[in-house]
Amino acid sequence: MYSMSVSQGHPRRWLILGVICLAQLTVLLDNTVLNVAIPSLTRELHATTSDIQWMINAYSLVQSGLLLTAGSAADRYGRKKMLIAGLALFGIGSLAAGLAHSTGQLIAARAGMGVGGALLITTTLAVAMQIFAPEEQPKAIGIWSAVNALGFAAGPLIGGFLLNHFWWGAIFLINIPVAALGLAAAVALVPESKAAFSRGTPPGPPGRGDRPDLLGALLSTIGMASLVFAIISGPEHGWTSPRVLGTAALAVVVLAGFAYWESRVDEPMLDLHFFRDRRFTGAVAGAVLITFGMGGALFLLTQHLQFVLGYGPLEAGLRTAPLALAVVVLNFSGVSAKWSHRLGTPVSIAVGMVLMSLGLVSIAELDSGGYAGTLVGLLLIGVGCAVANPAMAHAIMSAIPSEKAGVGAGINGTLAEFGNGLGVAVLGAVLSSSVASGESLSSGLGAGQLVGAVAVLVGGLVAAGLLRRAERNVA
Repeated sequence: MYSMSVSQGHPRRWLILGVICLAQLTVLLDNTVLNVAIPSLTRELHATTSDIQWMINAYSLVQSGLLLTAGSAADRYGRKKMLIAGLALFGIGSLAAGLAHSTGQLIAARAGMGVGGALLITTTLAVAMQIFAPEEQPKAIGIWSAVNALGFAAGPLIGGFLLNHFWWGAIFLINIPVAALGLAAAVALVPESKAAFSRGTPPGPPGRGDRPDLLGALLSTIGMASLVFAIISGPEHGWTSPRVLGTAALAVVVLAGFAYWESRVDEPMLDLHFFRDRRFTGAVAGAVLITFGMGGALFLLTQHLQFVLGYGPLEAGLRTAPLALAVVVLNFSGVSAKWSHRLGTPVSIAVGMVLMSLGLVSIAELDSGGYAGTLVGLLLIGVGCAVANPAMAHAIMSAIPSEKAGVGAGINGTLAEFGNGLGVAVLGAVLSSSVASGESLSSGLGAGQLVGAVAVLVGGLVAAGLLRRAERNVA
């Protein structure tokens, strides 16, 4: 197992970062590329609306349910092993999806891809934290975060290009060479690292502390999957429907049982003492509100570009590119890391969130039938994301012991999944209620963007305030 110098990091750390970013990009592209294939799937597989929803949701449900378990497994059994397993599962699932002949086969393949995606999301960030020295971690996380934005922008563009030239299965088969390249590079370059678990504490029996937390893994998987399912089902079936209330109640009961179990087990998958750290709780609270606002607002943005401004799917994808380009340029150049170092984490998060909030307001209020207001808003959001998101991820990861890096990455990924899902559901409901009350679609979309702006601003201020208090207590 590789042991690095804390002051220097791994000698090939930047090359390894490229490998794990490639793996991360594969997962992110699949999150967005399927949306542009919906008409083709409806036509060629005779997919119903329910089938399409399950094609999308099977992936997100499995992935979000397994993130904590995947992170814990990476810490326990080796992050390199889980990275390789994730790439292999994702590649096999992509092959099965690309060759599917029915909606049932495609849904099952997407669920399998979700298992691989959970392993990749948790191991990529955990490996980045392990191979870089503390002073380089913000820049590394910035690049990792920029890949998220790149995936968001590139997914619809790549999907649109492939669908213009090939059949729908190509959007999945293109993952295979990328996964194969990532697999070969991971085997050759990525060092193994895992947590050093105790071998029992006297007078307990030998090996007691080394047992995996299987019940915790089961409870977290069922609880998170149920919670995300309730959020996804709310807009379609109604928030007070038996389906949504029953699933939400199951999620609350199971997650409460998970918290109780984790407080009593010798080697918990999620150490609840983390929540006593104001840095951790501040970053967690802020991350939920920020992803809530941004996830929902970006969901509305795609509709704004197509239904209000009249762009086609591919052109709408191109019009969102300035957001991703701003994030990529500022993070890959290291500019955002330098700003964060000078400003400090709390101020970086606050400034970034203010910029993102102003960007959402610009899209809602300055756009009078043209693209100018949207362009200004996208650039403001991009700069804000470039500054705040890496600082937020670093705050979460640095508040957790390095031997729990996989669990930390799982928490970070879970917050993103939860916040995005909730944002899409709630801001979508704001849009629906606005239109139902007689307002125009444009006004409804604007109202949703403004709600998202408030959530982002509040999230940034909450996180910055708690992190600032934590820093003062440490000092």
